[in-house]
Amino acid sequence: MLEFEQKYWKKGVKFIAGIDEAGRGPLAGPVVAAAVIFPHNIHLPGVKDSKQVSEKKREILFDKIYNSAIAVGIGLAHEDVID
Repeated sequence: MLEFEQKYWKKGVKFIAGIDEAGRGPLAGPVVAAAVIFPHNIHLPGVKDSKQVSEKKREILFDKIYNSAIAVGIGLAHEDVID
């Protein structure tokens, strides 16, 4: 699944952020989004779309992701702002 990243790494791009969001916007509370930049050639089994990972597994993966990342950004937008 690193087809796009490899294309840009070959062109000299040094940092590529992967992003994901969770939430339902103004219908059911805030939306949270995160962007993470990993070093090249890292492999973290189990890391995929957060909606496909159980809450317990997400908690386990959190430390692995945070400790392996070059950078992590997290944003939150409350439903009244989204609406």
